[in-house]
Amino acid sequence: MITLTQISQRVVNVPDLSIDVGATAVIGPNGSGKTTLLEVCAGLTIPTQGTVLIDGTPPRKTEVAWVSSAPDRNILFSTVRDEVASPCRFAGLSCQETESAVEQVCDRLGITHLLDRLTRTLSGGEKGVVALATALVKRPTMLVLDEFDAYLDHQTLASITRLMQPASVRYLLFCTQNMALASVADQIIFLKDGQVQASGRPEDVFDQVETEGFCPLFPGMGGA
Repeated sequence: MITLTQISQRVVNVPDLSIDVGATAVIGPNGSGKTTLLEVCAGLTIPTQGTVLIDGTPPRKTEVAWVSSAPDRNILFSTVRDEVASPCRFAGLSCQETESAVEQVCDRLGITHLLDRLTRTLSGGEKGVVALATALVKRPTMLVLDEFDAYLDHQTLASITRLMQPASVRYLLFCTQNMALASVADQIIFLKDGQVQASGRPEDVFDQVETEGFCPLFPGMGGA
């Protein structure tokens, strides 16, 4: 379980929040603090106040992978094979272990045909899936996707949906404007003005948001 206690960071103020194993969608209007919450959970940002623990361990001592909202920010190397292999190489894995891990993750995401491509020749959607493969190649405990789906087509979005199956990754956290995608998650966190207004199963959160008259859920969602 991911636990957040007395968190204060920029607009975000979360006295207490628990995130179960599985896929969790973070939704909310522009400026509600979605990206900040993800950064705190991933350990990219140390909160001004409070603590985050992932199965009892701080985020920076946990294997966490992050994929940003802009495709080109995720790409460092000139070929897809080198890009996907880079986390394994940085970790000192053998050539055999690295090649095996690359083949497995690319096969799983259906991009083995891209392995010998130059990354600069990829479309935005292809870069997104390559970034996803790179994030997953070392089997992280937690995968965080920051508005990752904003530039992807339906076929590529299916790759994300498959990640929501059991045993794909222990924790998948993502913020999205796509309510259909959010509805597939195991849990939804709805933020407004940096505070958690609702948290739980998708159907329960959607019902609560509608019943209590919070800002419209579908139009104008996005941003940090």
